[in-house]
Amino acid sequence: MNASNPLLNISDLPAFEKITPDQVEPALDQLLAANRAAVEEVLAQANPDWKSSMEPIDEAGDRLSRAWSPVSHLNGVKNNPELREAYEKCLPKLSEFSTWFSQHPGLYELYKKLAASADDQALNPAQRKMLENTLRDFRLSGIELPKEKQQRFAEIQKRLSDLSNRFSNNVLDATQGWTKLVTDEEELSGLPQSAKDSAAAEAQTKGEEGWLFTLNFPSFQPVMTYADNRELRREVYTAFVTRASDQGPNAGEWDNAPLMEEILALRHEKAQLLGFESYAHLSVERKMARSPEEVMSFLTDLAAKAYPQAQKDFAELQAFASEQGVDKLEPWDVGYYSEKLRQARYAISQEELRPWFPAPKVLDGLFQVAGKLFDVEFKADPQVTTWHPDAQYFQVLRQGQPLAGFYLDLYAREGKRGGAWMADCRNRRRTANDQVQLPVAFLTCNFTPPVDGKPSLLTHNEVTTLFHEFGHGLHHMLTQIEVPDVAGINGVAWDAVELPSQFLENFCWEREGLDLMTGHHQTGKPLPQELFEKMLAAKNFQSAMQMVRQLEFSLFDFRLHLEKQVPKAAEIQALLDEVRSQVSVVPTADFNRFQNGFGHIFAGGYAAGYYSYKWAEVLSADAFSAFEEEGIFNPATGRRFREEILEKGGSEDAMTLFINFRGREPQVDALLRHNGIEG
Repeated sequence: MNASNPLLNISDLPAFEKITPDQVEPALDQLLAANRAAVEEVLAQANPDWKSSMEPIDEAGDRLSRAWSPVSHLNGVKNNPELREAYEKCLPKLSEFSTWFSQHPGLYELYKKLAASADDQALNPAQRKMLENTLRDFRLSGIELPKEKQQRFAEIQKRLSDLSNRFSNNVLDATQGWTKLVTDEEELSGLPQSAKDSAAAEAQTKGEEGWLFTLNFPSFQPVMTYADNRELRREVYTAFVTRASDQGPNAGEWDNAPLMEEILALRHEKAQLLGFESYAHLSVERKMARSPEEVMSFLTDLAAKAYPQAQKDFAELQAFASEQGVDKLEPWDVGYYSEKLRQARYAISQEELRPWFPAPKVLDGLFQVAGKLFDVEFKADPQVTTWHPDAQYFQVLRQGQPLAGFYLDLYAREGKRGGAWMADCRNRRRTANDQVQLPVAFLTCNFTPPVDGKPSLLTHNEVTTLFHEFGHGLHHMLTQIEVPDVAGINGVAWDAVELPSQFLENFCWEREGLDLMTGHHQTGKPLPQELFEKMLAAKNFQSAMQMVRQLEFSLFDFRLHLEKQVPKAAEIQALLDEVRSQVSVVPTADFNRFQNGFGHIFAGGYAAGYYSYKWAEVLSADAFSAFEEEGIFNPATGRRFREEILEKGGSEDAMTLFINFRGREPQVDALLRHNGIEG
């Protein structure tokens, strides 16, 4: 292999400063060839066993993963035309290799043989679970299909990979393709100073004078929440909800409608090839939920419980707006008047809380919370190179011994995909020379960056976002499983994977937790008790409205993949309208094309799986109720959660692990109670 290519010579952590777009495709080609060769060498053995089979396949797969993960990460955090081109050239090759691997008859026979002789080889539970998952995935990858159908399956997989990437790029381009320059400060009445400072800095970077607003969330959200200028809110809202569609200011320029139609048609064809009634039926094969009927029942039951209170929430909001002279709330009014009502009722706002949540203090508090719960500590390592000055690397330690590491990239900037996420840089595994490779994670957010020497001040919502992603990170980093396919989040049922992330958010609402993460950026004083009590009082403000919004997305996604085979864009819109008529309580503009930017289901892993957020919220609320009963920093409870949930990863069924921790199956009561909704 070419040792001068940093993607082919990752001895420890990626050398981000040396990676260039022209190195990506040659490295991938070599690594894919090496993986194919490793498979054929294993299959050429006379009597392959676990060690002689899995070790070389895992070694080759690990080299590929450790080369591709930094490329994929850079594509998300430092996107540019050259890197995007190199990345997109590689996607079909990766898809083709994945299909080749998952439809390799020799490999399928090998895994069946290993599974059949599991007792003779004294395989451990993680190895057995890996074999069980792999054989299931082989079947779901078309291994038992006739040759011509296998070929069609491979074509579908390759095309879906390309379409999903194009969908994501269209959303990114549409997001970055619209800006609004304001030159009269009077038009910005109501906006917090932090939002105006950021907009002024954005304008300055573009050589403009005034305040430049974008559709990135840290810019979009303050306008929708605080701007008194109703026309400005309408203009920004319109641009946001019409991204990548046939509507709005950039109508047709990056329209995702044709991609959505083709993606859905191909998914249905793929499901039918495998003998499933719909893509939703195929999706639940890898989930904790046992059937599409169970998912639909879960969603509709939850909607029935939340909808009456959501209606009441909205009626109160409309009555409040009427008192302000607005007889009919428009979609661009909801966030603004919700914030006004919140302040009128509880005298508290997200902006008012910012001064107590400087990013460095929040990060220190996050580390202390995790430390108390899971007996770990965190240490920055400035010697590790990153892709941007804002990004840092940390070691995770227990009693001075390294357990894992992670990169942290907190702030929004141009060329960085919106949202927040955790991704794996490196998996935990036992290597061929009997060493344990420690896991490394990427943790990415898009908060408002520091301005003029002041620290970034986070909203409480942003604090919970950081805790959420860190929960995913801990799931990846604290695993003790050494079989990579079921270590950390790997192999975890998709509708259970949000359990640790949503669980950790709860500590952002506890006084003991907040005391660790708050300190006024000027005085250092912790959050005043009066503000804390207001926060708690406001916690469930419009919680039912928020819940039915998530249920709207979940029902739309699941029904789309359950009921629609080859829908046109108009049918997709009609289904969304129907779901909204059943569970939504807020107004929606006719031109709203939310679905065209719904990356979770068209470019992420949540197709027929968006319900997983709510499903896992039931798990996380119920899990946290154990801490409420036993003490939120009770070390024995924290150890039990670590050992049964975080350390075991995907090595056992999600339901089994939950019962091991909680002592029973999950119940919905805690979720409703935490949201202030009567069961």
